[in-house]
Amino acid sequence: MESSHTLLAAVLLWLHLFLILIVTARAKVPAIIMFGDSSVDAGNNNQVPTIARSNFRPYGRDFYGGKPTGRFCNGRLATDFISEAFGLRPFVPAYLDPAYNISDFAVGVTFASAGTGYDNATSDVLGVIPLWRELEYYKDYQKRLRAYLGDGKAIDTLTNALYIISIGTNDFLENYYVVPQRRTQYTIDAYQEFLIGIARNFIVDLHSLGARKISLAGLPPMGCMPLERAENLANACMETYNTVAMRFNAKLSDLVLKLNKEIPGLQLVFSNPFSVLLQMITNPSLYGKSYI
Repeated sequence: MESSHTLLAAVLLWLHLFLILIVTARAKVPAIIMFGDSSVDAGNNNQVPTIARSNFRPYGRDFYGGKPTGRFCNGRLATDFISEAFGLRPFVPAYLDPAYNISDFAVGVTFASAGTGYDNATSDVLGVIPLWRELEYYKDYQKRLRAYLGDGKAIDTLTNALYIISIGTNDFLENYYVVPQRRTQYTIDAYQEFLIGIARNFIVDLHSLGARKISLAGLPPMGCMPLERAENLANACMETYNTVAMRFNAKLSDLVLKLNKEIPGLQLVFSNPFSVLLQMITNPSLYGKSYI
């Protein structure tokens, strides 16, 4: 299962990236729509037969009511803070959560599933929602939104919404380096190119469905995640994994540049968390902490 960062690190990171999003959006955002893994899953996995859940304490202890929601953190996700900063709801609900309906989803929704990845084989590891299924849920959401708001207002919402894609870590840490199938098929560089192809197709498909403002998140320094550090000598970061993350982020950055040139009207931003988060981990005193 994915390792989570401290809430402090996540919030500081996303507040930094939020400045980029504000500049890119340039206008009022009527809704925030998210795809990805545990970094943006607000409880969809609670409705899926998987062990990749966070519906138990201490998760949620600092959320409203002090109860676990399925978010992989102690309180709100960083994207919940982004939603609030745009003047929307203080948290973004999970699409599969039966406690919410289309009136809630009209201003924000997440289709994300903890443990998933770009690669369909990654979602199979823990039996979670694959990325292609997240897109199918989005299509269903569009139909429900049109019925609720009417075609005109729904189209305006879908066109001007901010779309956030945060995914990729599990493809390496839960799939490539754990399950032998992909390693027998691809070198690490070839596997990255395979994932980049999936990312490209997903963004193109999302654009064809009306998305225009999209933030594509890069990988964190995944070699510094708690589980990886625990398995390494002296709790040091696993530099091999960090190098893979940096190289993959470079490929994602190139993809963003290409797609912005190829697709008229697309406002695609690459949000790279690597350097900011690595600084937090290696220099925690800068953020008032002795250890992160």
